Amino acid sequence: MSAAAPLRTAWVVGVGLHPYRKVSRTPYTELGVTAIRAALADAGMSWDQVQTAYTGTATTSMALSRLMYRHLGATGIPMMQIENASASGSSAFRQAYLDVAAGVHEVAVAVGVDKPLSFSAPARAAGVEDLVSSRILPVTHFALLASRYLYESGATAEQIAQVAVKNSRHAALNPNAQRPKARTLAEVLEPPHLSGIFTRLQCCPVGEGAAAALIVSDRAIDELGLNRDRAVRIRSSALRSETCYGTANFDAALTGETTAEALAAAGITAADLDLVELHDAFTVEEPVYLEAMGLSGPGHAAAALSAGEFDIGGRVAVNTSGGLLSMGHPIGPTGIGQIAELTTQLRGEAGARQHADARFGLAHMVGLGAVCAVHILARD
Repeated sequence: MSAAAPLRTAWVVGVGLHPYRKVSRTPYTELGVTAIRAALADAGMSWDQVQTAYTGTATTSMALSRLMYRHLGATGIPMMQIENASASGSSAFRQAYLDVAAGVHEVAVAVGVDKPLSFSAPARAAGVEDLVSSRILPVTHFALLASRYLYESGATAEQIAQVAVKNSRHAALNPNAQRPKARTLAEVLEPPHLSGIFTRLQCCPVGEGAAAALIVSDRAIDELGLNRDRAVRIRSSALRSETCYGTANFDAALTGETTAEALAAAGITAADLDLVELHDAFTVEEPVYLEAMGLSGPGHAAAALSAGEFDIGGRVAVNTSGGLLSMGHPIGPTGIGQIAELTTQLRGEAGARQHADARFGLAHMVGLGAVCAVHILARD
């Protein structure tokens, strides 16, 4: 087998969002087009300069791409719709990046859009009797993992709840967040408990929204006269699925493998990271994944969180957007929304939630199945 051709450098030059929020009567087309137009304006580009489009969506409808993109103009570009559970937007971004990096196109857009209209699971069509999953909701699955983490690490339920406190504090500075209000520890711990240690504010809200990112080549920057000073480099992209692990937390093991692959491809280590946007659908996920990524020793992330190491201005700023817990988790857009946050931070344009002198940022999403996507962006 011959060696693969080296990938070209690719850049994020424009990002845009439709604010995440509770479900409304707004058509998904309006959500998506709002985000795309914002990304185009951010880059100083027009729709007719986009050569290919990838749409990440999980809970809305099949064949939604054409009905959305036609509002921008019927330019005949190839478009592909990607569903990969919570990693749908992350997967769309990866495909847009690879398209440009491989030299197939010079300009690609990755769009995430969703309204929670149609949730379905494959178990009924899989032909295999399911004795467990249909009886354990995600909140209970992660509550059980939280109990195990508390037992093994010696962390307290209050320390785990501090994840929601921190991320709500970040989201209060984010105009696109679904929960844009800073919460105290007492508020986060307020009953009722949904499962195990989890209260309502320790579980992410699922609503609607959209996010878009424009990815271009060096050639496109020059030919289209784009502002190279605001371009953020995509250093690596990794996507893996689970194998067989000797642990109950396969998402953590998968996260460790995928992060290691992305860091190696980017030529950096975990210690080089300044920013991390990670999948925190439930509070316990943040310390578990930070340990899996190598940003904290086993069992030590909860204490590091309490010490402020993962705040804006700390050792590494984690979920400056507010994370899934407070920014929100509209499924399809979430992974691309992370790219928008990292891009804004790496440009130094995040305003009150800016993490100073950030150079490297990592975006992480896991998806039911399980899959894991990790992207590393850099300010060159």
